[in-house]
Amino acid sequence: MGINGKSYIVGIYEHPCRAALDKTLPQLHAEIAKGALADAGLSKDDVDAYFCAGDAPGLGPINMVEYMGLNNVRHMDSTETGGSSYIVHVNHAAQAIAAGHCNVALITLAGRPVADAKEGKPVRYYNQQAPDFPFEMPYGPNVTNMYAMCAMRHMYEYGTTSEQLAWIKVAASHHAQHNEHARLRDVVTVEDVINSPMIADPLHRLDCCVITDGGGGIVMVSPAVAKSLKRSRVKVLGAGEAPKHLAAGQVDLTYSGARWSGPKAFAEAGVTPADIKYASIYDSFTITVLETLEDLGFCKKGDGGKFVSDGNLISGVGKLPFNTDGGGLCNNHPGNRGGMTKVLEAVRQVRGEAHPKVQVRNCDIALAHGTGGLLGSRMGSATVILGNEDA
Repeated sequence: MGINGKSYIVGIYEHPCRAALDKTLPQLHAEIAKGALADAGLSKDDVDAYFCAGDAPGLGPINMVEYMGLNNVRHMDSTETGGSSYIVHVNHAAQAIAAGHCNVALITLAGRPVADAKEGKPVRYYNQQAPDFPFEMPYGPNVTNMYAMCAMRHMYEYGTTSEQLAWIKVAASHHAQHNEHARLRDVVTVEDVINSPMIADPLHRLDCCVITDGGGGIVMVSPAVAKSLKRSRVKVLGAGEAPKHLAAGQVDLTYSGARWSGPKAFAEAGVTPADIKYASIYDSFTITVLETLEDLGFCKKGDGGKFVSDGNLISGVGKLPFNTDGGGLCNNHPGNRGGMTKVLEAVRQVRGEAHPKVQVRNCDIALAHGTGGLLGSRMGSATVILGNEDA
């Protein structure tokens, strides 16, 4: 069943906190739900579907619908694909609405890794029982060196440079300066990035995303409900999702699952990369952005370095404005899961509600993409394309 035009995003909310020492994880989810519903002009009693991922405590939706007093829920989804989960949720909510399973879907993300670390709480481990764990962990992989391996391979294959990767951070910083809630608001230069400390060769400190508390929420509704609301509505045009893994060792580190999720989303939406006015791209590291842009078709494989250089991702300057809230590189990466915020800023752009300094003119079609897991091993990719009423 296709989803093009069969559901709308009518409410969004990004929690302003970046360190939640005074809030519990369930409390963050509840405050986010309240904010997103208020933005939509709806109440918790209107919600008949709830979506969350592994960041939600307890048994996910079972605990959260009780805690938040969602008494009319008849459809639940706790799909877990890491940072791409929330874009997958947009797709699944659109499918559920199109199939008549629900009319008002609420999606929430919340996390407090900063507060947890300060309180001495142990890191939540997800993979100790995974079948790959005993084979890979003796070699000491971690998030940063896995992405660094991808960057190094891309450089070897295509001549990509650290300076080219640095332009991605530069663009994000130009946008973050206008976001009062951004974790990092100082504009940086290419030289600042490549002169920052090396974390995992070839990735420098400023090639890496921030770690923050907070979260965000989305409210999606059927066309009938959307028409009854006064809120500006954003149409879901198409979506795609796909895994990528090591395939028993036959793996190419220079591409992501966006190679498969992107074409499906574009086909369902009936648009091409050339039609996209704004792109929210998962930016756990600068290399994540570069490979994703290639895989989504914004440039040829291997040309990503040239494509992102010289301000081409800066709103009002370049060809493809990206992450105009500052993204995970500068603004917010709540709970180490950045897919939710990618959808939020894409919605703001289509609504015309981004900061005036970064708002894309005539932004009728936008794309949001999420990456979950590790680019260097197994990952989930999810792409969604959004449009205004005329798209």
